[in-house]
Amino acid sequence: MKKIYITLAILIAFYSHSYAQNKNTTKADNLFYSYQYTEAIEAYKQLLSNKKATAYIYKQLADSYYLVADMKNAAVYYDKINEKDKDEQSYYRHAQALKTQGEYTQAHKLMDKFVKLNPVDQRALAYMQNKNYVAELKTTEQSFELKKESLNLEHSSSYGASFGILNNIYFVSTYKGNKTDNWTGEPYLNIYQTSFANNAFTEPKPIPELNSKYHDGPLTINKEENIIFFTRDGHLQGNTLKSKKTNTKIGKLGIYRAEKKEGKWTNITPLPFNSSKYSVANPSLSQDGKTLYFASDMPGGMGDTDIWKVTIHSDGTYGKPINLGAHINSLGKENFPFINKDNVLYFASNGHLGLGGYDIFKADLTTNEKAKNLGAPINSKSDDFSFALNHAQNLALFSSNREGNDKIYLASPICKTENNIIVKNATTKQPLSKAKISLLDKNGKNTQSLYTKNDGTISFTTSCKAIPKIKVQLTNYQEQLVSLTAEKQTLVLLEPTPKNEVIITENQVILKPIFFEFNKSNITPQGALELDKLVSVMNKYPNMSILVKAHTDTKGNANYNLKLSQKRAKATVAYIIEKGIDKNRIDGKGMGEKEPKIDCGENCTDKENAQNRRSEFIIVK
Repeated sequence: MKKIYITLAILIAFYSHSYAQNKNTTKADNLFYSYQYTEAIEAYKQLLSNKKATAYIYKQLADSYYLVADMKNAAVYYDKINEKDKDEQSYYRHAQALKTQGEYTQAHKLMDKFVKLNPVDQRALAYMQNKNYVAELKTTEQSFELKKESLNLEHSSSYGASFGILNNIYFVSTYKGNKTDNWTGEPYLNIYQTSFANNAFTEPKPIPELNSKYHDGPLTINKEENIIFFTRDGHLQGNTLKSKKTNTKIGKLGIYRAEKKEGKWTNITPLPFNSSKYSVANPSLSQDGKTLYFASDMPGGMGDTDIWKVTIHSDGTYGKPINLGAHINSLGKENFPFINKDNVLYFASNGHLGLGGYDIFKADLTTNEKAKNLGAPINSKSDDFSFALNHAQNLALFSSNREGNDKIYLASPICKTENNIIVKNATTKQPLSKAKISLLDKNGKNTQSLYTKNDGTISFTTSCKAIPKIKVQLTNYQEQLVSLTAEKQTLVLLEPTPKNEVIITENQVILKPIFFEFNKSNITPQGALELDKLVSVMNKYPNMSILVKAHTDTKGNANYNLKLSQKRAKATVAYIIEKGIDKNRIDGKGMGEKEPKIDCGENCTDKENAQNRRSEFIIVK
């Protein structure tokens, strides 16, 4: 299936050439320069069959295939051009063609040669700044997930979906078209309406009052669904430029406005900046209806086609078109803009770094941020374009030829929660830098590790569906484990406590483990150091009373373990009393193996046994 949107996009792009023509190529050249690429391909191939191959013919054939988005054949003929006959455009287009076939290594070799020929080209500079962009785009955090449903009409090319009220969806297609366009070899595009409900599309219906005998669409519609702006082939209104060389009329695309009255679209009028010298197409209307975004090759642009905007005044007049600038536009083609309710612009580009062909990008126009590639799975090695988003339905539509023909795919935004973490010292309240934040899944497995900045902060996003835990670790500090809530919290305050300090909770004084010699109950020097900390705490809080609970592991006889734990509890109490604490404030109880910290039965590991052998200091008053 031919990529009709690519061929129509040619009407918005001026093509230059530097190769020598001759009398043998006149017929093919006339077809080529009048944009009749499918017929030009056959004419150039006829010359090859007549053994009249030249670098010029290979170049024209490769460009013809490139311009109708047949990248596989384009790559074949670019490869036939000798190195000495290749110009910078051939290297760039050859690289792009190979990218659509997934041949990134060879494509990058050609880009290296393109860079040498034109090192100041914007595309060359972007490539040199990040040669690893393909791997990054394939592994970037996904913001959308594809749905299994798609709008795939048999034997047709469909794209340019736009949301209306409720479940209404408008799009363009060659579906059931009768008249064929000689330039594209496909039926003319018509505007259709469908709806999406219960995970299925209804049978598409054409809108006769908007469809002409030439190409119509795509369109954009206001929130009341009574005003539309749509693209139309210039032949109908005589909006054409006649080529003196080929004696053919080249129709420029224009944008038209229509109103809905009594259920019918009427008052179809061209916008005042339509022209026979350039094209304007693929409009997108802002939520408030005051700004129209569109693609054009009008003078003042940066590349082949750019994204522009124009103000719609309250009296129905229009301001002067404004180019969106270098953070959106490139030296290549930018097309198919869509502006959402939050003033975020989505658009397609083959000039910014991408996975192949057109990729879909987004940029927040309120911040003038640099355009960001949406990555996989929205983008692929093929052409991906014409993105639209409906926030109320939590649904996105975009077009792609990844399966051969152009069809409309569905995707849903992945809900994200912004988590802002600050790590502080529990005593001094000072921020702690370089604290390790580990994101844990529901099984406690580390999925990602981050580190706090100099101000003790770190921000990251998680799926709204997940309720992850985070583990905070820093040398000389106690480890903290915290569950993040499902709510979109803006701050989680974590306060790791230095390991050499005592932790006092509501019902417990926590010390480092109190070690005893094997099978004995006497206090070791290390144990004495920790018990001295308990003495300090009880002196600081004279009304505090403590119950010492001594635990053993499961090794040996249970009765013996119980007696051993009782001895250790008594030894601990005796030590505390000896240090000056009133005997009425301290008591002890041996628990044996009754209350293990880790219930591992008879199959405990050495590490688990060590955790079960412990002393707890319970605050009873």
